[in-house]
Amino acid sequence: MDNLFGGRNRFSMKALTNFSQLSDQARRHLKNVYGTLSLSLLSALAGAVLYFISSIAGQFLGVIGSFASLIWLMATPYNEKNQPKRLGIMCTFGLFSGMTLGPALDFAIAVDPSIVPTAFLSTAVIFTSFTLVALWTQRRSLLYLGGSLLAGLNLLLLAGFINLFLGSYFILQFQLYFGLMVFCVFVMYDTQLIVEKFEHGDKDYIWHSVELFIDFIAIFRRLLIILASKEKKSKK
Repeated sequence: MDNLFGGRNRFSMKALTNFSQLSDQARRHLKNVYGTLSLSLLSALAGAVLYFISSIAGQFLGVIGSFASLIWLMATPYNEKNQPKRLGIMCTFGLFSGMTLGPALDFAIAVDPSIVPTAFLSTAVIFTSFTLVALWTQRRSLLYLGGSLLAGLNLLLLAGFINLFLGSYFILQFQLYFGLMVFCVFVMYDTQLIVEKFEHGDKDYIWHSVELFIDFIAIFRRLLIILASKEKKSKK
């Protein structure tokens, strides 16, 4: 406790952010990653607004556009010359990803508009908390979770496929809550993985930010639906 709280039991922000296991270069890399992540979240916000104000925007367009822009980003080599182009592609991916949130936002706003900022702030708190846990925890100690997380994703995909035919409320709840848990753990896993990739020479901060962006959006979408569903049920 003394490393987080001073002799007078006062909280120390310096101690909180003292990630001594990270090199200075890794810290600078993470600053670039989170700065780029913020840019992609702003793009997603623009995409969500576009969904509501444009007659041509829709979830289908968002899914196709986000998939295409993600492939485009993967196919564009990481080098100094391509950085502005790759940032533009990343923002395009964020824009289309925001459009895919449209139906969930529609549902939440119809129930109670205050659910949207609540879900976003809750996502930010969860994301920050799990990020700090990953940075405090011993390096590489969470990377063993990769296999379990992959199995969890496969289970979610299988449940989604089955529910296309069954339309089961219980399977849907499983997808929401289990998916929320999986992507919370993914935040920790991806954070440590990004550090290890950097230490082994992978300095592609744009792609690293995309990995965390996907986690953030996945958590936000599920929280949005969970909170709206609970509020709707309480009003009945």
